[in-house]
Amino acid sequence: MKIAFSTLGCPDFDWPDIYSMAKDLGFDGIEIRGLGKDIFAVRARPFTEEELPNTIKKLKELRLEIPCLSSGCCLKFADKAEQNHNEIVQYIELASKLGTPYIRILADLEPQPCGEVDDEAVLAALRRLIPIAEEKGVTLLIETNGVYTDTKRLGELLASAASDAVGALWDVHHPYRFAGESADTTVKNLGAYIKYVHVKDSVMQDGKVSYRMMGEGDLPFDDFMMALRSLNYEGYISLEWVKRWASDLSDAGVVFPHFVNYMSAYIEKDAAKGRLYYNNAKTGQYIWEKDALIDLTFPQVLDRIVEEFPDQYAFRYTTLDYTRTYKEFRDDVDTFARSLIALGVKPGDHVAIWATNVPQWFITFWATTKIGAVLVTVNTAYKIYEAEYLLRQSDTHTLVMIDGYKDSNYVAIIKELCPELETAEPGKPLHIKKLPFLRNIITVDSRQKGCLTWDEAMALSEKVPVEEVFRRAAAVHKHDVCNMQYTSGTTGFPKGVMLTHYNVVNNGKCIGDCMDFSTADKLLIQVPMFHCFGMVLAMTASVTHGVTMCPIPYFSPRQSLDCINRENITAVHGVPTMFIAMMEHEDFVKTDFSHMRTGIMAGSPCPIKVMQDVVDKMNMKEITIVYGQTESSPGCTQSRV
Repeated sequence: MKIAFSTLGCPDFDWPDIYSMAKDLGFDGIEIRGLGKDIFAVRARPFTEEELPNTIKKLKELRLEIPCLSSGCCLKFADKAEQNHNEIVQYIELASKLGTPYIRILADLEPQPCGEVDDEAVLAALRRLIPIAEEKGVTLLIETNGVYTDTKRLGELLASAASDAVGALWDVHHPYRFAGESADTTVKNLGAYIKYVHVKDSVMQDGKVSYRMMGEGDLPFDDFMMALRSLNYEGYISLEWVKRWASDLSDAGVVFPHFVNYMSAYIEKDAAKGRLYYNNAKTGQYIWEKDALIDLTFPQVLDRIVEEFPDQYAFRYTTLDYTRTYKEFRDDVDTFARSLIALGVKPGDHVAIWATNVPQWFITFWATTKIGAVLVTVNTAYKIYEAEYLLRQSDTHTLVMIDGYKDSNYVAIIKELCPELETAEPGKPLHIKKLPFLRNIITVDSRQKGCLTWDEAMALSEKVPVEEVFRRAAAVHKHDVCNMQYTSGTTGFPKGVMLTHYNVVNNGKCIGDCMDFSTADKLLIQVPMFHCFGMVLAMTASVTHGVTMCPIPYFSPRQSLDCINRENITAVHGVPTMFIAMMEHEDFVKTDFSHMRTGIMAGSPCPIKVMQDVVDKMNMKEITIVYGQTESSPGCTQSRV
């Protein structure tokens, strides 16, 4: 279930205050019942034709929804039928543009029964509206108020309407308080008609209703929640705090946080919501509590980071033209994810990346894992026999590759393994004798026969709506395999270690926890991404903490020292020989290490003198040491700051 609040509870708040409060307190949605002086929300500035695109953009950035637009139109008044119809049609139009699924309308005016209502008049009004609502994909919800606190009567009315575009809004207060209905009776009468739920609490004083904050009245809320669970209800629970009509009620700043806390006993909020924490120096923030495991997949982690830190830099290359905020990087990921789907990549398929630390490596990793496929990492030093073994043994479906590295010519290797490329048409599925499952090859650096260039592959994204990416991301499970790392140990052929989202996300998070990573950090990534050192200890540790990554394509002491100078690097990973090479380089004495703080020394035993020099000369007073193995995702033990 999700939680929302009605804007009835904050009539004096402006729109930025409302959505900021919703985000900060951990709400999932905002129910609109007027904004400021405009009780007719269609006229409110955020929903005008001029401002609506900005409103939609902001809600998307904040991962907030408007699940319901609440109209004050009452269908019982036949003399206002035309006015009501026109107003509700405007709500339907706005809901369609916003992607809002529900519109609340009234069939009786007051919370309690007061006079009679002609069901046929209500049905006549509904039947005029139903075709419009059906066309726009919007559902009209009749609230359980007035005579329809008798929910059996409401159920009969909805059955007579005979449309999926009509449902019930169960205000749990009114049938209980005014009709004496139990939660079980309401659920029995309305069942699956219940699409949305209003809650409020109260007591009776001198025969009148006196509203209270949740849990401070006498409504049996346990019974309401149990009844909803019996329906497998997964929709919204919305607090309708009627301060617009009763100014003496407590302010939203008191009531809304209380509601969130109260609902936490009933709704298990996942790790994608919650408070922010400060690093030890109070200079940066991070999302997840230290030393706690999180039940999130890679796409969920990136979404949460973008939600909290959209403008934080994710990448700042000093050797390549690629600088992206986390939000911009996710856009790149989503685009390539659409391309992979267009190329026929399905959940569980294997996508191999044979490249140095170029931007396409990172994009490929996150796009592949977002659609439920598995990334296969390829050692940049592989020669033809090793590459053939890996690509065949891993059943690679799509290969993304650069032209080569050092003395390994990837293009020549692939041409020898795949002579069929000479006559293959780029973009059409490949059929290679030696690699029977390989269907696509994407070349980053050059155009090759039978292969798609990176730009051509990205252009294929236009064939697939981004909603398909979101659908696939939602279907990914934390225990699904996300990565195959080939490791040979000491003897025999390399073996593909299958690591899950849960393995890698939490290993990287714990690594970052031990280094006190936060948004204040900038990590120089000079270790290879095809290895767990780069993929987990660097990239995953960084992203789970909102760190800015500054990769260089391959290790170069000159480029590393230059990056440290230009980007005010705070952390760097490496094997002992990397640190030795930097300290022995002629540019070392010209490098400013004043911002340096931490990093990881790993890969092989480090001489005591080297470690002492790294601490003293590179200012890495909080450097850590990690021991691990690929099969462990990979970190097993780590010193900590």
